Amino acid sequence: MGRILIVDDDAAFVGALKDKIQALYPLLDVITCTEPLLALTILRQGRVDLLLVDLEMPTLDGSKIFSYALSVGVDKNRIVILSGRDSDYLHEQFPMGTCLAVLNKYEAKQKAVLDMIFSSMQRKAAAS
Repeated sequence: MGRILIVDDDAAFVGALKDKIQALYPLLDVITCTEPLLALTILRQGRVDLLLVDLEMPTLDGSKIFSYALSVGVDKNRIVILSGRDSDYLHEQFPMGTCLAVLNKYEAKQKAVLDMIFSSMQRKAAAS
């Protein structure tokens, strides 16, 4: 329990998030993917405990990756949708219960939610 796949075309954001996770939650394994199509191969291979996916990306948007992840068996409660859009828009696109969370990736309060998720995963990884 502890493999995270981050799919986002913003390399700077992905790098910063990966660095933060590795520094604060060392038991978690972080895989990053800035090319959305490559994420499909990783998802098909399985064993992703948490999927963080950006909603707006070229080539393949986050909603399509979300649908694909569900089709290959990723539990909806292990998927977080990230976006630069406001939370009202995100909740319209992904109503409560559709996935674990929808978050604006630039708002500090929203980042606190990610920290809670990572902290929970770290505790579970330590217990196993």
